[in-house]
This record gives sequence, C-alpha cells and structure tokens, in this order.
Amino acid sequence: MGYKIFTLSPGSTSTKLAVFEDDKQLFKANVRHDPDKLKTFKRVSEQKPYRVETILDELKAAGIDIADMDAFAAYSGGLVSTPGGIFPVNDKILEDCTSGRLMEHPAILGAQIIGDFAGRTGKPAYLVNPPDVDEFEDVARITGLKGVYRESHVHVLNQKEVAMRAAASLGKKYEEGNFIVCHVGGGLSITAQKQGRIVDGNDVLNGSGPISPNRSGTVPLLPVVKMCYSGKYTLDEMKAKISKTGGLASLLGTDDTMEIGRRIKDGDKWAELVYKAFAYHLAKEIGAYAAVLQGKVDAIVMTGGVSNDESFIARVKEYAGWIAPMIVYGGDFEMEALASGAVRALSGAEATKEYTGVPVWSGFDFEPKE
Repeated sequence: MGYKIFTLSPGSTSTKLAVFEDDKQLFKANVRHDPDKLKTFKRVSEQKPYRVETILDELKAAGIDIADMDAFAAYSGGLVSTPGGIFPVNDKILEDCTSGRLMEHPAILGAQIIGDFAGRTGKPAYLVNPPDVDEFEDVARITGLKGVYRESHVHVLNQKEVAMRAAASLGKKYEEGNFIVCHVGGGLSITAQKQGRIVDGNDVLNGSGPISPNRSGTVPLLPVVKMCYSGKYTLDEMKAKISKTGGLASLLGTDDTMEIGRRIKDGDKWAELVYKAFAYHLAKEIGAYAAVLQGKVDAIVMTGGVSNDESFIARVKEYAGWIAPMIVYGGDFEMEALASGAVRALSGAEATKEYTGVPVWSGFDFEPKE
C-alpha cells in the first residue's frame, strides 16, 4: 500500500482539497465558504476554525477520515524568504502565519489548517516549496535604481514540480539539469532553474516579465510615472493596471484566450497581432533566461492553462524552439506537487528542512551606506 496524503490550498472564498495515494488522486473537492460569514472575521487567521469545520464536513460526507492519512501538505504563504524544499510545519511557521505579520491573505491559513489536522492525528504536516521560496543569485537582484532590488515572486510550487517531471522524462535528476520554465496562466512566471535552484525569474507581484492574460508585464517606466501623476488614477487603480486588468485584458478587453482565438478566426487583425505579441514577448524572455544559464539548457518547459493552446505553443516555438527541446505540461499541478513532496519526505527520498524565520535574503550587507 502507498502513502495516503491529504493536500489543501486555501483561496479567498474556497479551499481546494485532494487526497492521494502516492501519485494517484483518490478525491478532490473545492469547498465553498460563505462570503458573508468570512466578512465577520476581522483577521484572516480568525477564519481557521470555520474553515476547518467546513472542510471536515466535506470529508465526512465523502467518507474520508483524516486519521487514515499518512501526512498532510498545504500551499501556504506568509513566511520570510526561504530556500526551496520541504518544511515540516513547526512552531515558527505557525507563529509567522498566524500573526499575519508579513501578509494578510487566505494563503496563511494553509499551514494553520494542516497543523490543526496534524495535532488531531499525530501525523506529519508539510509545506512544499512555499510561495516565499527565493533562491536568486546576487547578480540577479540588482536593478538600475539604488534601493530597488529584485526578489523571487513566481509560481514556485508548479514551477518546480514540472521541472522535476521534465528532468525525469530526460533521465536526469532535478539537481542535474538546467531548465527554463514558463507558467502561463492569468499571471505569467518564467524562471531559470539551474541544478535544482530557481536562480532568476520575473516578479509576478511587482510587474515585470512578459505580457500575460491579465498582467501588464514590463512596460516603459516614464509613461507609467506620468499616468501616476496625471490625477486620473488612484494607487489601487494603477496597481490593478499592472496586476489585474493589464496584458491581454487591457489590450483586448478580455483575458479569455478561447474568446481571443475565436476573434482571430473571425478575421480580427488587432487580436491576431496582440496574441502574436503575447508569444513573441515570452519567447524573447526565454532567450534572456537562456543567457542566464549560459546557453546550457536541457529543456524549455511550458505549463499553466494557456499552455493547452497548441497555437500559442507553436508561436513560442517558432521564436525560441532552437534554444532547447520544448516539453509541455498544460494546466497546473500544485496539488500533485504537494502530494509528491510529502511522499518524498515520508520515504526519505528528499531530506526535509527546518524553517527558522530568518530570511535567506534581506539586503546586501556589503552595500555602501549613504
């Protein structure tokens, strides 16, 4: 018999659940939480008892007992920057997540909920490649503005999972290969992964990288500065232009790539040009990350929902396919990644790491002071 793993990922008004036996998914659900009930809680962490109750009710209805699990794994943010890896949920993780001192977002509930389940059952609970992973090399952090430095904000969990799958398909260990991984969903993250570490990537949260369906990506700075001082937009509206309503949504009025595809078939020249630019800018960035890896690229790995679009993949390949073979894993595999990480921890295939609460990077100690 294999290991039974319970995984979860909290969202704004729902929590994704799944149960695996090794890599086989036995159950999945998306538990909806009453939005009006959630509004009664002043802080995100106060939602935990309510979410635990609704999750357990969902599992009971499906005939699933958490006592039968071998381990729990969750997507959970709210930590200081960490190296990649598997982290048993400890007191420091729970302290940082519960306090919400670094972020007030439902993601901080992941560790808290599986910590609760671990306490009830005596089974281990793990965070696998949490969103706070930062493995950048120092040279990748520098920008042209003193005091503005680059940090890692990418889709770490899915990014690393598909890189591991690509390595296995090539007969390599993850730590032996070099990969350029493109997660193309509503947001878009692209990374250079060198021998098991994400050494560079675009900043999904702060607005860098290629155009994505609903994020602007890198744009010329001065026109944006002028918009900020025009008096036409609030701070929140400018943030939305960068991270919610930019990209394809700004240019075409929709981020639905299927709808855009229909427009192109109907002869919409503007939609065709914008979608071509979408692929063009991603391919250009792939070329940049090939330089980061000094041309030693084992594969370009495409993932995320848009990677199911064969025409998009074909366009990217036209520009960047000469760099390395392209491997496509359409969709995202975050729940599978959580289960896989827990299995590696239980089997001893990967050593776990201790979360200390000390960030891996908080500035350059040797930077000259003014």
